Amino acid sequence: MAVATTARERDVVYPEDRLPWLQTILMGLQHVMAMFGATVLVPLILGFNPNTVIFFSGVATLIFLVVTGFKVPSYLGSSFSFIGSVLAVQGTTHNHGLAYAGIVMAGVIYLAIGVIVHFVGVNPIRYLLPPVVTGTVVAVIGLALASAATTNYALEPFTATVTLLAAVGAAVYLRGFPRMLPVLIGIVVGYIVSAVYPVCSDAKSACHIDFNAIGNASIVGVPSFSFPDFSQFGTTLSLFFFIPVILVAENAGHVYAISGIMKRDLSPMLGRTFMGDGIGTTISGLLGGAGETTYAENIGVMGITRVFSIMVFVVAAVFAILLGFIPIFGALVRSIPVSVQGGIEMYLFGLIAVIGGKIWVDAKVDFSKRANLAVAAIPLIIAAGIPATQAIPIHLGSLTLTFNNLGLGALSAIVLYQLLRPGHVRDVEKEPAEVVAPPE
Repeated sequence: MAVATTARERDVVYPEDRLPWLQTILMGLQHVMAMFGATVLVPLILGFNPNTVIFFSGVATLIFLVVTGFKVPSYLGSSFSFIGSVLAVQGTTHNHGLAYAGIVMAGVIYLAIGVIVHFVGVNPIRYLLPPVVTGTVVAVIGLALASAATTNYALEPFTATVTLLAAVGAAVYLRGFPRMLPVLIGIVVGYIVSAVYPVCSDAKSACHIDFNAIGNASIVGVPSFSFPDFSQFGTTLSLFFFIPVILVAENAGHVYAISGIMKRDLSPMLGRTFMGDGIGTTISGLLGGAGETTYAENIGVMGITRVFSIMVFVVAAVFAILLGFIPIFGALVRSIPVSVQGGIEMYLFGLIAVIGGKIWVDAKVDFSKRANLAVAAIPLIIAAGIPATQAIPIHLGSLTLTFNNLGLGALSAIVLYQLLRPGHVRDVEKEPAEVVAPPE
């Protein structure tokens, strides 16, 4: 294993390289901070145990690194793609076990997709998920969660607005690494405001902080593990069947991003990255954690530092696992007010939707083609128009599948593209001038 004594000795520190231990530890802590805000936001929204979720983000990262042969630098954190389905399940049953079962099923399907891609190659992914579909699927994630964000925001708009502005201000005006932590900075500012804002002293207020749970929590303890409930397989749990498609699009985009930054083609590793993520998600769901995905926040850190050393991510994963054994940390996270969550959700879910548009722009998707317009337009309305907690049953004879707005939007993008594929060929010719010219 080659050794680079400092990151500045060369333009890029590759996965097989390593820094001195002190620098490796500090870089690992930096990656923990980068993923922290978004990763702990997911259990807050879903009601999962934060210690367990952060613990399994570290475990899943180690699994991912092993499965990819220590060649793909990445950190796995809580996936937002699962939120809509979990909310839909818990909105009617309040059963975390069903949510864990759905996460396990999605992980197994995701793993199977990874095995297929590993042996068949990436061409089927490119066929099913061209940029117009990938961008639409990502935008659908953000829009599908919009109603959850606005609901929490409206419960106490002042603290939510302060949180939102703090996060946006950090992203726009700060420089260097702090600029990579807008979610964490927004939560800290919102939390401080909630602690001193008089309205929040009312225990029934959405910005109230319950300090009793923090005071009663122990400093060291074992993470709380929970188990899945497969009693409604094929009905309610079908909400999770199409999440792997979203994870594939997300994971592939991240791998391509790392390849571009590192100037090393990692696309032959896509099958392994899907498998690593799938195994991590499955194990997490089996024991009470969230679904996992590669994290854009950590890719951003790599873009700044140009340090891709695998050992840095091993250190980050170990730190996350250790955090899982600190119950007072989980109590602190659970005390974050709903209004503060709403402010962060407003910003973060909106960013996810806009990133879908960025995929279109970067890939130069041609929206003068009417087929592309339809593929993007219809799923976006499905995602925005149906509440995140609403489950939609579709009856296929004796079989009933249940969708939420995210799953239905993602599926419609994929199916529409294939149905309208011949239209893409016909659309190479421009419309006659009299058709596209505006009326005088």
